[in-house]
Amino acid sequence: MPALRDTQEEFAAALLGAGPHRFDRRLQVYRNNVLVSLSQALADVYPVLVRLVGMEYFFQAARRFVRQHPSRSGNLHDFGGELARFLATLPETPAFPYLSDVAALEWAWHEALHADEAAALDVVRLAKVPEHAIEGLRFRLHPAARLVASRYPVLAIWEANREGAPSDSAVSLDAGPDWLLITRPGLERAIERLTPGAFTLLITLASGSTIADACDAARAAEPNIDLQATVARFVGGRVIADVVSDGVEQ
Repeated sequence: MPALRDTQEEFAAALLGAGPHRFDRRLQVYRNNVLVSLSQALADVYPVLVRLVGMEYFFQAARRFVRQHPSRSGNLHDFGGELARFLATLPETPAFPYLSDVAALEWAWHEALHADEAAALDVVRLAKVPEHAIEGLRFRLHPAARLVASRYPVLAIWEANREGAPSDSAVSLDAGPDWLLITRPGLERAIERLTPGAFTLLITLASGSTIADACDAARAAEPNIDLQATVARFVGGRVIADVVSDGVEQ
């Protein structure tokens, strides 16, 4: 007798039409329902992609995506994060090289909405960190903060193709690149264009590096960056939400 996990995996594969299975043809109606439901969930998260490629093509691609990347979570909000990488693998997308980056921006926008909240950084606590330990500080970004970089003007493409955008909106692909920060400072999400140095500072901090290493990386990307003002802006804007020194919270 097959193990329960094996049966569950075979049943899930059968619902998605992935490979041979021992279940009868009556699963067809459920298979269609699953594919349609998950494809519609993707369309809800990626409305700009739908507008760029058209509903018919989007649903064709979505069905292929669902079969290759089935939902692994009980929370539907977690489904669809691999779409940007998936689009980059499709043979027909080189004519639209920015689609993957648009998908990355839409997923970041989606994640920012559903991320946890966090209190503002306690600057009084931060001021108590000994001077010799400052370079070893490791900052945590707010859970809703997301960073997206593109060699294309991906924000302008996204804005020009959102619902309600003027129909005559035009974007030159030569207007890029973009370094973007998505935040949720209150109840509303926002997108901000960053300089290369500011973006590098945040993405280096997000990787777990120290503030000293992040500042070095930021200067390498933008030699004239005002690091003191940049860090102060991210603290004041609640992009930086917590700090750890020597691996121990202060």
